[in-house]
Amino acid sequence: MIFYFSGTGNTKWMAQHLAQATREQLLYIPDELRKGKLQYTLQEGERLGFCFPTHGWQPPHIVRTFIRKASFLLPPSSYVYAATTCGDNMGHAMRILDKELGKKGMKTDARFAVVMPESNVCFSFLHLDTPEKVQQKKTAAQKTVAHISEVVKNRQVGVEELVKGAIPYTYTYVIGGYYNKHLITDKHFWVDEEACIQCGLCAKLCPVDDIEGLPPHWKHDGSCTNCLACYHHCPQHAIHWGKMQRGQYYFK
Repeated sequence: MIFYFSGTGNTKWMAQHLAQATREQLLYIPDELRKGKLQYTLQEGERLGFCFPTHGWQPPHIVRTFIRKASFLLPPSSYVYAATTCGDNMGHAMRILDKELGKKGMKTDARFAVVMPESNVCFSFLHLDTPEKVQQKKTAAQKTVAHISEVVKNRQVGVEELVKGAIPYTYTYVIGGYYNKHLITDKHFWVDEEACIQCGLCAKLCPVDDIEGLPPHWKHDGSCTNCLACYHHCPQHAIHWGKMQRGQYYFK
């Protein structure tokens, strides 16, 4: 059983490969939250995986909310692992995930990070990768995910293959702390109504159903997880975040 969340498709691609390699069920966290039951029983020999993107060097709010609300019944022989995607490094994001799982009486047997093309457009010092770097990262990620699949299939314990960066504490708890406190909001999104073709794709892709109407507008109800799916998938680049002019990226 693999639970995943993805905004621009990087993590979805990784999770799909893991599900195919392990032949285990793949579940999309937003859909599970919409169902509301959130009670899961693993069978003997079944693995439990969590796949998520790093948001501001921390796990996304929606992933942490899911873990807090869900209940998991695991057999004694269960194997738990987690894999995160990140633009360059993920700080102590996995440490935070482990704390959330620990509150449920679980711990990860293996932890991984996969460097993927950058998608964050909310910080002035972060920039999307060039097309050449995007391809380089995707090529390297294919090898990394193939390796992770083998480790997970073989249920190897004590494996930690992370990319924490030079100053992981500062990334996660200082810069990331500011990001997750002040920038996980829909208040900075706006629409260029002249460019908008009113296709409704942004509302369809929103994992928390925070977008409605044509032209689209955000509900400002605190549900936004700032995954940037609406921004990056807009076919006309009519959705913007703040005043910065940045490009778009989603996994193809």
